[in-house]
Amino acid sequence: MNTEILNETDAEVDLDEVVALTEYLGEALHMHPGAELAVTMVDSAAMSELHVTWMDLEGPTDVMSFPMDQLHQGEPEKPTEGQMGDIIICPEVAAAQARAAGHSTMDEILLLTVHGFLHLLGYDHGEPEAREEMFALQRHLLLTFFAARYDGRTDIPTPTEV
Repeated sequence: MNTEILNETDAEVDLDEVVALTEYLGEALHMHPGAELAVTMVDSAAMSELHVTWMDLEGPTDVMSFPMDQLHQGEPEKPTEGQMGDIIICPEVAAAQARAAGHSTMDEILLLTVHGFLHLLGYDHGEPEAREEMFALQRHLLLTFFAARYDGRTDIPTPTEV
């Protein structure tokens, strides 16, 4: 997974951790090692502008995804190649959501990264069944990432039975 990452804000974000997560997601979801992704942290003004331009909704949001090649999750023997697109995250909104949820801003940014990554692969949460599928996979991926990171494991469990 080739991840380009940029922080256009004054917020302190562990960009290495975000890249580690995108690499993990790429392996777990069977993306080709050459698949390309961009993750950018923006301030609330920039996110508000994107939100109104692309969604016709006022105010900043937490994460937006802009797919490029309309990719889908790959298979172990046939990883998906191409340009995934862009994930845009607003750390300011993430911080407020993290406070409300009772966890760290970085944990929220990681959650939003998974959420955005899944949107780039065509997952959506507009309908109840799709929402259940996407959020279960999101939870599974984040928890297995944390387990692998903090338990020092190098094997990546695949999300075959979520």
